[in-house]
Amino acid sequence: MRTGKAGTRSEEGGTSPSESISTPLGPRSFRITDCHIHIQPWRQLKPAVMETMRRGKEDRFEFLLSLMDDPKLLLRIMDEEGIDRVGMVNYPSPDLMGFTNDTNDFAARYAESDPRRLIPYGGVHPRFAKDPAGEVQRLVELGVRMLKIHPNHQCFPANAYTEGLEALGALYKACENHGLPVMIHTGTSIFPGARSKWGNPMEMDDVAIDFPDLPLVMAHGGRPLYMAEAFFILRRHKRMWLDLSGIPPKGLLGYFPRIAELEAQLLWGTDWPSPGVESMRRNVDDFLALDLPERLKRAALETNPERLLPTRL
Repeated sequence: MRTGKAGTRSEEGGTSPSESISTPLGPRSFRITDCHIHIQPWRQLKPAVMETMRRGKEDRFEFLLSLMDDPKLLLRIMDEEGIDRVGMVNYPSPDLMGFTNDTNDFAARYAESDPRRLIPYGGVHPRFAKDPAGEVQRLVELGVRMLKIHPNHQCFPANAYTEGLEALGALYKACENHGLPVMIHTGTSIFPGARSKWGNPMEMDDVAIDFPDLPLVMAHGGRPLYMAEAFFILRRHKRMWLDLSGIPPKGLLGYFPRIAELEAQLLWGTDWPSPGVESMRRNVDDFLALDLPERLKRAALETNPERLLPTRL
């Protein structure tokens, strides 16, 4: 089955995540983890941000709003599209996006519907946090599996601790101590007020050097401006992961022609349902159609995500 624009089911036969799925290259069996989707409390969004989010999705926006309130609906879509697990990105950005610290509790509650398949991410905003280490501890206790830093929406570069934002350094250190992966947005952002100048992956070089035991995930590979910088940083820091979300799969080899060198670092993600991403399934099919080795596809879709985020039963 597939989910259409309004979340309706087609007449096609259904598949479960562990069954063979039909793709442009024939039947395959993958346990697909989409490491980057946006299941967030959208009702907190500021009006101008909400309008940007709505753009191009006017015919299904009410459905998407209801999706943010209904984990069973998300699980049904995942079943229909052959997606085993998802990482649900959440982070506070009260002044720019509208998301408060409640986004962490939202993610944890949402994941309770199926803790194996729904993986909650959360965040601490170092410009507002009074006790960064304590807030990281609370995320761990909530069951959050990854912390998200969004320089463009939180308005500081990823290495701002080198310029006096001590709370950011304390946050990274606490995550390092807990073994909690940190995902950092790189690249641009279209939302009102977003500071795209802070999306350069080069700032992650400092973080990788200063916190050598901290699992780091580079989201989006610097798309669409900073792919050369992203590739350099990823090749320099072999323990860093590349989250492929936000990169149109059909253009992936144009952005990263030497992506085969990053096989052990790739994490599949779609950014769904962000602007321009119609469905998780369509992006998977486009990725599977690329002229890339089978082992690389399996690494990105299945084995690498399961190494970073082992399944919790």
